[in-house]
Amino acid sequence: MPKIVPRAFALAVALALPLAVVQAQPVPDAFTIAETGQRFATLQEAVNAVGNARATIRIAPGTYRQCAVQEQGVIIYEAAEPGSVTFMARACEGKAAFVLRGIGAEIRGITFSNIKVPDGNGAGIRLEKGALNVAHARFQNSEQGILTADDPSSRIFIIRSTFSGLGTCENSAGCAHSIYIGNYGSLTVRESRFERGMGGHYVKARSAEVVIEGNSFDDANGRATNYMIDLPAGSIGRIAGNWFVQGADKENHSAFIALGAEDLLHSSDGLRVENNEARFVPGLTRSSVFLADWTASRVVMQGNRIAAGIKQYETR
Repeated sequence: MPKIVPRAFALAVALALPLAVVQAQPVPDAFTIAETGQRFATLQEAVNAVGNARATIRIAPGTYRQCAVQEQGVIIYEAAEPGSVTFMARACEGKAAFVLRGIGAEIRGITFSNIKVPDGNGAGIRLEKGALNVAHARFQNSEQGILTADDPSSRIFIIRSTFSGLGTCENSAGCAHSIYIGNYGSLTVRESRFERGMGGHYVKARSAEVVIEGNSFDDANGRATNYMIDLPAGSIGRIAGNWFVQGADKENHSAFIALGAEDLLHSSDGLRVENNEARFVPGLTRSSVFLADWTASRVVMQGNRIAAGIKQYETR
């Protein structure tokens, strides 16, 4: 015979549940198109209403088990209060919380958490084409933070964001990374933090040009990680003013930065690697290379502060 739960007790239990559970989907009026004032209960409804236009979707504070696919237009996804919005544990098309293939998108002040899918490539953002800006965002405890396809005519800009507890090499699809950028025209990452990687690389990018400046790569609590920065197809640009700490639990500790380790889609002549700081976690003694270069390019290296046991440059 089924057990009857008193209504008052059931209500008390519901009030005690975490926000992600209590805030059952859909959530009335949670998603507002700033330009028109239209309100929707799901993010996908708001995205569909924007269509091929340019608009801002403002998201009320809360934790949402929702995802959305953007097919067209230019959309700004903005937390009404920075850091107050989390998309958690839901992926569209078996890919990501946000699947983006419109003209462009911008993400402001949103957290993506616990995104996992069967092929091991669950991401906060899957960018399939178009431009992308990301600011004051957080990607945590997922298989990937940002994963993209190829779009050589577009660019990606990431600033003041955090990537924590990401990456894995335990799935048949290959390794996942904190950021994995395909053959995009350019990638800029500034003033962001990478920490506690769970496998793979922290930044892997096949972009023709990269600007990676003023970031911290803290591998002290990483597990089975590889390179801090991997530019497997060659790149020009600048890697400057970053802070690197290599941890003890590495799958590959041979280098901090790898250049052209897989193929040579782009020239690397003139790539500047300057004014960075690199060291091991305190108490760790081993050898490594700051920049391992498979391209034999004319790389400019200057002003880097490298700890004992780390060779500044090596051709492979």
